[in-house]
Amino acid sequence: MNQISGNKKINLYRAMLRIRMIEEQIAKYYPLGEMRTPTHFSIGQEAVATGICSVMKSSDIAFASHRSHASYIARGGGLKQMIAELFGRSTGACKGKGGSAHLSSPENNVYSSPILSGMMPVAVGAAVSFSMDKNRRIAVVFFGDAAVEEGVCSESINFAVLKKLPVLFVCENNLFSTHTHIRYRQPPIPIYKRMKGLGIKSNITDGNDVLKVYAASKECIRQCRDGNGPHFLECVTYRYREHVGPDFDFNNPYRTRKEVESWMRKCPIKRLEKLLISEKLLTIKKNESLKNHIGCEIEEAIQYARNSPWPHKKSLLEDVY
Repeated sequence: MNQISGNKKINLYRAMLRIRMIEEQIAKYYPLGEMRTPTHFSIGQEAVATGICSVMKSSDIAFASHRSHASYIARGGGLKQMIAELFGRSTGACKGKGGSAHLSSPENNVYSSPILSGMMPVAVGAAVSFSMDKNRRIAVVFFGDAAVEEGVCSESINFAVLKKLPVLFVCENNLFSTHTHIRYRQPPIPIYKRMKGLGIKSNITDGNDVLKVYAASKECIRQCRDGNGPHFLECVTYRYREHVGPDFDFNNPYRTRKEVESWMRKCPIKRLEKLLISEKLLTIKKNESLKNHIGCEIEEAIQYARNSPWPHKKSLLEDVY
């Protein structure tokens, strides 16, 4: 991590901050009833998508799950198109028909689907084509800890290992499957260690430290790109908001306020901000200017969405395959 330049650290910080501010504004507007789509927030988990997507090349493809905002934004998906999609407008990323959980941007090589583990075989399929073409592209698939409980996870990893495919499996382990803690669902063995039993090279990193995520994924991606087969990277992190929706759920019996606040003290953005200030790479004035710039960008996107037309009823069956 000592080899990460100051400019790279600033870029990682800006990317995480932008994701956080975008989602916090979405959470603010969501109760107004204008965004009629189930919305899964990545607040608290920004370091994972930011660190990994910053290593990927533009020709690589990212596949995300229902918690897709961070991956979409980190890959360069258009903000106006994203917000318009949440508002259900025809100018949205999916023409207003997909909503939050289907955010995709083909021009930025990022796709998402809410089906649990559903993008794993799709990513493997993409990696098959990359391998056949010998073009050094890779596929990266993001999923939660509950996804490894699905049979398709083992099947996808098994095939990827068998064929030495260029695919990185990224487990965003936020400890919960909806409202059930991992201790009640899986044996007390870290996920990455269990994945080694499938023959895949597997590592774990602090998913709340973007510099560690960046360093770990950089090595994994290098190995994949060099033809050394697939990798599995477990990133331990935590979501601050409820499973689906904009609210905090401190009063829900599945977790306590004390637990959530203990993880909020490990905030990936605050951690990097503190480091940047200590290294004199960021000042309070520059930080405020950055936040103001991002805030204006978000407000412009919201107004764009509100002023965009609704999809015409004649388009209902378009893009249906």
